Amino acid sequence: MDERKRKALEKQGWKIGSTAEFLDLSKSEAEYVEVKAALAHALSSKRRKMRLSQNAVASKLDSSQSRVAKMEAGDHTVSLDLLIRSFLKLGASTKELGQVISSAGEPLRKKRVVA
Repeated sequence: MDERKRKALEKQGWKIGSTAEFLDLSKSEAEYVEVKAALAHALSSKRRKMRLSQNAVASKLDSSQSRVAKMEAGDHTVSLDLLIRSFLKLGASTKELGQVISSAGEPLRKKRVVA
């Protein structure tokens, strides 16, 4: 957000902060959410790079297209375990997994897509 817009909003009484502040998340809770979001993004990027549909990925994972869509969206019903297993099952290396996890918290537009 540009500084001019930020000042205008603050002048109107709005408080500018992070999602973690708004939700009153602890540091570890915020990091968990960031890791989950980074893995969801990496799974989607990996699928696209492989030129696979969500249906094709679902078939590889013995799952459904709707479940893959939920994984890629970082839905709250999707476990971190499922995201990791799915990412690896699509051929990602443990090194790629480590890169995704270590990049969690960086803005997506600044991330180097490793998947």
